Formats: sequence, C-alpha cells, structure tokens
Amino acid sequence: MRWALVKVSLAVTAMVVVAFAVPLGMVIKELARDRAFSDAERDAAEIAPALSITTDHEQLQRVVASAGSGDRMALHIPAAGGGMAAVNMGVHRAAEEDVETTRRMGRASTAKVPDGSALLQPVALSSGQIAVVEVYVPDAAVGRGVGTAWATLAAVGLALIVGSVAVADRLGIRMVRHAQRLAEGARELGDGRLGARVPEEGPSELRLAAVAFNSMADQVVQLLANERELAADLSHRLRTPLTVLRLNAASLGEGPAADQTRAAVEQLEREVDTIIRTAREAKPQTAAAGPGAGCDAAEVVRERMVFWSALAEDEGRKWRVAGAERPVRIPVARADLAAALDALLGNVFRHTPEGTAFAVDLHNGEDAVIVLVSDAGAGISDPEAAMARGRGSGSDGSTGLGLDIVRRLAEATGGDVRIGSSVLGGTEVRIWIQIAGSRPERRGHRGTVRRRRPRRSALSFNRS
Repeated sequence: MRWALVKVSLAVTAMVVVAFAVPLGMVIKELARDRAFSDAERDAAEIAPALSITTDHEQLQRVVASAGSGDRMALHIPAAGGGMAAVNMGVHRAAEEDVETTRRMGRASTAKVPDGSALLQPVALSSGQIAVVEVYVPDAAVGRGVGTAWATLAAVGLALIVGSVAVADRLGIRMVRHAQRLAEGARELGDGRLGARVPEEGPSELRLAAVAFNSMADQVVQLLANERELAADLSHRLRTPLTVLRLNAASLGEGPAADQTRAAVEQLEREVDTIIRTAREAKPQTAAAGPGAGCDAAEVVRERMVFWSALAEDEGRKWRVAGAERPVRIPVARADLAAALDALLGNVFRHTPEGTAFAVDLHNGEDAVIVLVSDAGAGISDPEAAMARGRGSGSDGSTGLGLDIVRRLAEATGGDVRIGSSVLGGTEVRIWIQIAGSRPERRGHRGTVRRRRPRRSALSFNRS
C-alpha cells in the first residue's frame, strides 16, 4: 500500500509538472524573442528622428554610436535621384529584395539572415524618400535567459515531485502502520495468543476492520472458554459412575484381574481429574516444549506393555515388544505418549478377536523416533476414514478420537502418522516423532512428512 501511494503520487505530480512546465517554457521562449525584437525596435526608433532631419554620414555615425548598437545596425538610404538603396553605413545582412519590400510596404518587417534575424524599420526622409534602418538580432540574443529559466523550471518541477513523493510516503507509512498492526494481531491470534487485540485507529476502513477483528477475538475467547467449561462439566459428570466403579472394584477381592481392574479405575480417575484441570486453565497451552522437556519413550512403552500384558494373558494373545531396552528421549510429554499408546493398544483389543497377536516396536533414528503398533487382525479397509476425527469405525464404543489423539501428538513434533499393513498380516500404525532440531525430508499430501519405511529388526514373540 505504501509503495502504491508513492507511485500514484509520483505519476500524478509528474503529469501536473509536465502539463504546466512545457507551456510555461514555450511562453518564456516567446517572451525572450519579443524582448530581443523590442530592443531592436527601440534602437531603430532612436535613429529615425536623425534620419528625418539629415542624411549626413558623419552625423548619422555619431547617432548610431550613441544608440549603442555597434555593428548590429545598418542604414539603407536611397540615392537622391531614387532607385535602389545605396550602402551608406554598417554591415548589411538583409537581402536587397527584403529591404525594397519593406520600403515599398512602408511598415516594419523581419528577415531571416545567417545566425539570426534582421529588423527592417522604414523611416521617411525630409526629401520624401524612404530609408530603411536594419538592426541585426542574433540567435543568442533571442535565446538569452531561456536556458536558465528552463533549468529553474526543471528544478522547481523536480522539487515538487520529490516533495509529493515524501508526503505520500509519510501518509503511506501512517496507513501501512495500522494495516501492519492488524496483520500482526491476526498472526498472534493464529499462534494462540488469545489476548491479541488491535488499536482501533487509522483510516475509517482500517478502523472498522480493527473493530471487527477485536470483536472476533472476543468471540473466539468466549467460545473457547465455553468449550473448556463444557469439557470440564462433562468430565465432572463421570465422577459419580467412577465412584461406583471404584467401590465395586474394591469388592472384587484379590487376584490379577481384580488388581488390574482397580489400577484401571485409578488411572481413569486420574485422567478425568487431569481433563478437568486442563479444561479450566485460564490460558491454553500454546508454547512449544523447551530444551530438556519430554520423556523416555522406552520407559513409557515398557510401562504400558506391563499394563496391557495382563489383559493379553486373559485373552490368549501373543505379544512382543522390541527396541525398548535402552532410553529413547522424545520431545513429548509422558502422559501424552501413554495416552497415544493406550489408544492404539485399546483399538487392538477392541477391534480384533481374542487370541490375535500384537506387537510394539520402538526405533531410535538420528532425526526421529518411530513407534510401530502392529496386530494380526483383519486390517483397516479405509485408513483415511479411520484417521478422520470423530468418524470412528461405526461400531459401538468407537468415537474416532483415538487415532486423532495419536495424529496430533506426532504432528506437534513435526512428524506424522501412517496406517498400513503389518508383517503380522493385520494393521500397522506407524508414529513418526520428529526429534527437536531435525527437519523433514519432504512433504506429501495434506502436509504430512513422507519418510522411508525403516528396516525391521528380528523380533521374537513372547507368551505371557
């Protein structure tokens, strides 16, 4: 916008300067010409009284010298007996035909001569004859002062153009400043800083845009607050059935199944409490994890496999885990990774028959960590639909949010999630977790990062 205003001002001012400077320059040139010929007429008029009285050569020389015209003046005085003009004095530059024409017409005229013009002024002598006074007007006298005047006009025009550009630039800065504030406010709001507001200043259009932006930001904050309260309220409603479930679990007695049920109830209560606290936070968490943040993925995998192995034993499922022997640091919160693993392993137990084998592989690379959850089930016929938030599989108990939780965890680090076929014959969900400081190789459809599938290591099945 700023440069557009400068260009418009430059074009308009240049056209105005040209429209006025060119005609004015032509007028100045004509004025200089008229001045030069007026001076010549004045010099000729000083000689006319003397010619009307005498034609004496010496007297006329004194009169010409007193006129100050020097060699620019010549006199054409006819002979006493008439006929052609005689050369009496001065340098004759005009042609005889022009002189004779002026004498016959009886009025002043101009004639073109080398390097200038000649003013021919007829004067009546006492004898009744017509003499002609010739005054030479050189081209330099006609153009005297024209160059200086034109240079002055050009300087004034250039100063006007520079001044108009400077004024337009200042006005553009004032307008662009408000537009930049609006753009910065939109960028801050898009980055999650919900307190971003724009000063309602500037031109009326930008002021109205700022008012609309601030109103939109207020509505976004209100909607998010309402959503957090709704999530908190819905989570709080789970406390009553959880209390009943915890009391019932306490009466199950002793045994692996009872211990597992009580542990699951306690974990569920902790998750509900976390949801309520997170939903009612005053500000959403938008900052990236700092240096040192994250967890040990191998430890989380081992912990969650201990939990799910008890259920796998009850259902007769073979399972395996590999790559979790050594620490593997990832920029993901421990609770988030545990929730993602529980979502994937829960899908295995929910959507595959009892006795179906599953595996969890952990691969630690230079720029990424890969978590593979595989099963020997029937597979997923439509992976894209399974990744769509909220669609689910259409069966009871499927909301479609599990895979979305996994996807958001991976994309928060710059990675992605892919669903394919596993070596077990069923579904393989690959979680690519980008390590901080590394960069994706290339991006594919819908902004996901495409990577070469890692080479599998030899893994052995375990039977709990």
